[in-house]
Amino acid sequence: MNETPTLAVLLRSWRARLQPSDVGLPPQSGARRTAGLRREEVAELALISPDYIKRIEQGRAHPSGPVLRALAEALRLSPAEYELACRLAGLASDRDGLVPQRIGPSVQRLIDRLGDAPIAVFDAAWTHLDHNDLWPALTGVDWRGRRGRTANIVWMTFVEEVVSVRHPYPDEHKASLVADLRDVAGRYPADRELKEMINELRSRSEEFARLWASGAVGHHKSARKTIDHPQVGPIELDCDVLSAHGSDVRIVVFTADPGSEAATKLRLLSVLAGENTLAPAEPESA
Repeated sequence: MNETPTLAVLLRSWRARLQPSDVGLPPQSGARRTAGLRREEVAELALISPDYIKRIEQGRAHPSGPVLRALAEALRLSPAEYELACRLAGLASDRDGLVPQRIGPSVQRLIDRLGDAPIAVFDAAWTHLDHNDLWPALTGVDWRGRRGRTANIVWMTFVEEVVSVRHPYPDEHKASLVADLRDVAGRYPADRELKEMINELRSRSEEFARLWASGAVGHHKSARKTIDHPQVGPIELDCDVLSAHGSDVRIVVFTADPGSEAATKLRLLSVLAGENTLAPAEPESA
């Protein structure tokens, strides 16, 4: 008799099909006793305790929406797999109202293969989802350790007041971020985390509150931006914000003119990224 698999069973099977190299973890020396990823490795990726993952996999705990999102990202679930996980976790009724945070296979391949240009993916509300190796080398940020609003570009711009990236038209850039957030809030009204972040932005940033109340409008377009890098100095790069058909995510790519000084600096950063010699620095916005 066919029985519908439980979430606990599926999470174990999804964990078993991955190897550390599939998710950017260093290979472990010696023979592995576990098929696929260990619970501790999933815990490291998802920022969840191994014991809690164990209880979920044993059916003794029920993950919340944010926890399920983190697990889905760590386990590289497809949109269909994530939708199934939501249903099994009893979260299907809220799914259509939440900002999607799944990266499709084609976007994931783009991140993995475009190694000579810094590239990162953000959800529709500008929360960081993934990046290639050159992105943290350029920004000096370990994005893997940031979740939720601490990894959100709007929050970093108006609350943390990060200014490492020099925008040619900063007022227009900020207006476009607020306009993006207003549009996303209208399309995903059931996303409680998004609503709470907007309320706190309005209370903590007078500038955000003013732009929000004024109905500020704006849109993102290709622009040349300057990144003040602590090791190679200022780098002038073209910044493009791309979208993928059928996926409500934002793909940010920095590129340099061939043969330019900026291209030389990017090659140097690529070497530094490969050697993993960059020290952690203060975060910045894209």
